[in-house]
Amino acid sequence: MAATSTRTGTVLRTSTKPSRSLEHHAPVHGVRWWRELGWRHVVAVVMVVVCVLPLLYVLSASFNPGGTLTGSNQLFRHVSAQNYQNLWGRYFGSWLLNSLLVCTVTAVGTVLMGAAAAYAFSRFRFRGRRGSLTFLLLVQMFPQMLAFVAIFLLLLSLSKVFPAIGVNSQLGLIAVYLGGALGVNTFLMYGFFNTVPRELDEAAKIDGATHAQIFWTIILRLVAPILAVVGLLSFVSSYGEFIIAKIVLQRPEKWTLAVGLYSWAADEKTAPWGLFAAGAVLAAIPVVLLFQFLQKYIVSGLTAGSVKG
Repeated sequence: MAATSTRTGTVLRTSTKPSRSLEHHAPVHGVRWWRELGWRHVVAVVMVVVCVLPLLYVLSASFNPGGTLTGSNQLFRHVSAQNYQNLWGRYFGSWLLNSLLVCTVTAVGTVLMGAAAAYAFSRFRFRGRRGSLTFLLLVQMFPQMLAFVAIFLLLLSLSKVFPAIGVNSQLGLIAVYLGGALGVNTFLMYGFFNTVPRELDEAAKIDGATHAQIFWTIILRLVAPILAVVGLLSFVSSYGEFIIAKIVLQRPEKWTLAVGLYSWAADEKTAPWGLFAAGAVLAAIPVVLLFQFLQKYIVSGLTAGSVKG
């Protein structure tokens, strides 16, 4: 590339070849980018493949009319809706309704009871308050399996007095779920309630509002994110819970989805894996829809509730 001066008539020539400094720094920038960002893309792709491949495998098995998981190594080689049609000829519809009923009541009850307890710990000052909070936290450190025998014996005794909340009762299962979820959710909501300024309570009291009115009309609206998070966590944990539901519920028509689907897969040799895969796909839909509906509250609720004021 040449440039000519109009006054002196001299020709100035500039080289089009890149300088040695640029050639030297180009590989350095590539290595630096790979060390800082490139490896993250590789890890992200591997994680996506690991997460998506099992889902595709189960979805392919649900459309396989052969009813097997290993009939073919090719995904979606056979596509048929026969498994989804055969689901409704069994107890699957009852299991789905039972799960939705139990989990919805558990989620609503957990939110209301936990919010009331968290409001009391956050706004009231009484003897034993700090010790009660510590006790709620310590109870959660013990594994749930330690209480299985005690839960069964307690429900068995209640069956003789009040069968509605005893063994083989969905109401009894809900009561067990509520008792197990109350401690950790109360402590989680307690941290969020402390972020609400007390001046709002004092202003409402000056206007003549009672504690009940403050709780229902002011506080609950301000802590909506943590209520959504607690309700979601309670719904998901009880929706997939198996052991306690298996202990409490004994009749097939009262089973939840976790217990019912396990009954199909109990015998590995004769299990209807096509029906099991189809049921698993349909069982995941309510949880996915709930996550989509409450996703705007999840991050803010968990972040604010994780800090105790």
